[in-house]
Amino acid sequence: MWKFALRNLLSRPARSALSLLGLTVAIAGMVGLFSVARGLEQTFDRSFKSIPGLIVMQAGAPIPLFSRLPKDWKSDMERVPGVHVVAPEVWMRANIIEEKPVMAPPRFLFGVDIPSRIKLRKGVYTESMIEGRFLKPDDVGERKIVISRQIAEEHHKKIGDTLSVNGIEFEVVGLYHVGSLLLDIAILVDADALRQLGWFDPQAVSGFYIEPDGSVSNEELARRVKELLQDRTLTTGSPMSLLALAGLGQPSGSNKPESKSVVAWLANTFAGANSETASPETEPTSAPPKAKPKTPSPVEVRNASDFSDRFKELSEDLNLILALLTGIGMTIAVLSIVNTMLMSVTERVIEFGILKANGWSPWDVLKLITVESASLGLGGGALGAAIGWTVTVVVNARWPDRVNLFASPGLLAFSVVFSTVVGLLGGLYPAVWAMRLSPMEAIRRG
Repeated sequence: MWKFALRNLLSRPARSALSLLGLTVAIAGMVGLFSVARGLEQTFDRSFKSIPGLIVMQAGAPIPLFSRLPKDWKSDMERVPGVHVVAPEVWMRANIIEEKPVMAPPRFLFGVDIPSRIKLRKGVYTESMIEGRFLKPDDVGERKIVISRQIAEEHHKKIGDTLSVNGIEFEVVGLYHVGSLLLDIAILVDADALRQLGWFDPQAVSGFYIEPDGSVSNEELARRVKELLQDRTLTTGSPMSLLALAGLGQPSGSNKPESKSVVAWLANTFAGANSETASPETEPTSAPPKAKPKTPSPVEVRNASDFSDRFKELSEDLNLILALLTGIGMTIAVLSIVNTMLMSVTERVIEFGILKANGWSPWDVLKLITVESASLGLGGGALGAAIGWTVTVVVNARWPDRVNLFASPGLLAFSVVFSTVVGLLGGLYPAVWAMRLSPMEAIRRG
């Protein structure tokens, strides 16, 4: 049956090739699109697995870049049972490097508290040094930086050279390479050096990295830290600092009442909207006392699994969009197969009549046509998966520091199976139409 089916397909090479090509392009596109989502998942998993501790940041901030917390909370968190090291972090956007605007991939200034960072048992950057040295206590307040290998290659820098970041010259003392698109984007510098430049509130940090001592689980430690900070009041910033980062007003920490910036106006507006409009004197004396609302926590304490879970939610939405885009291509491919098989059946209607007259059953005719369409699906799936995988390899090799596509064996196998099923379904209608014809009707139609 397979040989007979393949011979029939080869007897019409142009038409079969066009159907095969349409399905190949659709499957290659599917592999390419879904390799983007799989690559992002792989990047996030690899990055977060290398971060065993907890990250304390402002509630509502999506990432530490948009978070502001008081610097003096560090000493209180160090006394929490289960805490080994509390390392303050300062994150800032590197907008200009070597007098060139930075768009993609993004680069960030990562201000570290050098003494606490050195105490970490497992440091992502300290363990990933490939040349030079990491920051040491003598570098406190100094304009010395550790950069990733990608940044060094992009700007042709080596140990001892200077790198201009946001208009300030820094000396490169070390190179690191984590191998993650999410982590190889940082320029490590002493946090106090950033404060001395006036780039950051002297009394604030972006967040705190907590390394546990292993005596309790991360979940229990996160609960203890959050409970400690439950009733604290933020004095160093607010969500309005997002606008300050965009250059629309004063940086967080500014409390000048005469400020007329957009940030100050919005802050006053929201503060006024949330304030009580009635004074105690105007409230009825017979009204029962209002229960004091529970104060929301000013911080979020996250671990790697929290970030992974949030990304998985985003990944599900991304997969839905990719599935819709793939569905468009597959619909076109299915219509192409249906057209090919229907024309093939129409041209061979006499042949089917003769086969039935010689003892072929309707199921034999159905089997022949579906085998032909399934062969197109199998061939298109195999070629499409091979082309899609090749493209991901080439793209990853060409732009290693920008993208990470991952066409997993499971994705490739699914593509081939899916394509075969699509081809099979595409030939089902012509096959059912042909199997219903009687021998005499088929010969008369021919």
